Amino acid sequence: MSKAEKTKQHIIEKTATLFNTKGYISTSLSDITQVTGLTKGSIYGNFENKDEVAIEVYKYNAGLLGKTLSRSFGEEFLTSLDKLHALVDFYRKNWTFVFANGGCPLMNAATEADDSFPALKTQVKKSFKQWMTKISTAILEGQEKGEIDTNINAEQYASLFIMLIEGGILLSKTMGDQSFLNHALDKIIYMIDHELNILPS
Repeated sequence: MSKAEKTKQHIIEKTATLFNTKGYISTSLSDITQVTGLTKGSIYGNFENKDEVAIEVYKYNAGLLGKTLSRSFGEEFLTSLDKLHALVDFYRKNWTFVFANGGCPLMNAATEADDSFPALKTQVKKSFKQWMTKISTAILEGQEKGEIDTNINAEQYASLFIMLIEGGILLSKTMGDQSFLNHALDKIIYMIDHELNILPS
């Protein structure tokens, strides 16, 4: 990695929590220089403008979450049902880390970008599509293996799971009460065990 690449990576990593906590639009160049310890000239020597920094930071934040979530769909989980349970377990066990770093980067960016930051909105849509694809693929594989009801619409359930998780995070973070997220995760577990699962318990 060249010196310029190292500097760029330093900027992204140092501002990751800042952008996710303060906001991709609200974070100023002064905030960036303060957190990184670099000058404005150094920032603009590596990025065209603040928006480019924000986009790259979002990709970094979403990428970290994506890598962690991908472990839930790893080969150590033998069945598709195990993989879906692992997804729920991730949020059950890691909610404090997610909250401490500003919440879900996808939801934060989606709420903020909407019509005011179209380039960021495009990246967020891509992230959500990738997440839905991972979940729906696990469901489809379960249907092929005779684990999951073939009448289930994989894409609909994938989107339902995401809506419940994101809604649970939003309410829990806003209200300062983990129980909202737990209620959402409990509902997903019920759906996995009673609506998707066709294997004898």
